[in-house]
Amino acid sequence: MNWEQWKPFYLRIVREMGYSIEQDRKSAELLRALLLEGDDYITREELEAVIGKKAYVFGAGPSLEDALKRFDFSDGTLIAADGATSALLDAGLLPDVIVTDLDGRISDIKIANDKGSFMVVHAHGDNMDKLVSYVPFLSRILGTCQTEPLDIVYNFGGFTDGDRAVFLAEALGARDIIMVGFDFGDVVGKWSKPGLKDHSPVWESKRKKFAFARELLNWLEKNGRARLRYLHP
Repeated sequence: MNWEQWKPFYLRIVREMGYSIEQDRKSAELLRALLLEGDDYITREELEAVIGKKAYVFGAGPSLEDALKRFDFSDGTLIAADGATSALLDAGLLPDVIVTDLDGRISDIKIANDKGSFMVVHAHGDNMDKLVSYVPFLSRILGTCQTEPLDIVYNFGGFTDGDRAVFLAEALGARDIIMVGFDFGDVVGKWSKPGLKDHSPVWESKRKKFAFARELLNWLEKNGRARLRYLHP
């Protein structure tokens, strides 16, 4: 998905979710500056070398825990969406790539990054403080944004960490993408927010995000080059 394809979705999301385009742009510019200052960023081509033809993308839905116990994921690239990183580490798995807006458990994300996970850090208007706090302490970072892409800050499409991870995998060459823990139901997985002690009833803004994520994944299934599959235990 290029910018022109993403733009209509983005403008609708901004309108319905009440986001600020100006703040989103400021966040993208901030992330670019932080990446240049730290000089530990990677390019699209470098991450493309990491993504195999088969990729598992892990969301933070309630079904994730059972799936991690029952299935073998050794035959593909492991891409964790933000908080799902914690569940993978608990299961003894190290993600190859973590896609995050820095809203998950940062201590686990840092542990995985220190052990070799590549980072895809996303900039939006609500996480500028987190970018300033955490980006300098992370390494091997690919920057992404939801506004017009910059030279080293990309936009592959997608909205939530989960569907953005799928769009990323497709754009960087995966042709068989299996989505794990993508439930989109009435319950939010306990890994979605650091403050959650257990699975939680879905709140209204999260329900809207789920709806957009499903719509975007349906678009990718029809218009992308990859085969998309959901894995449900």
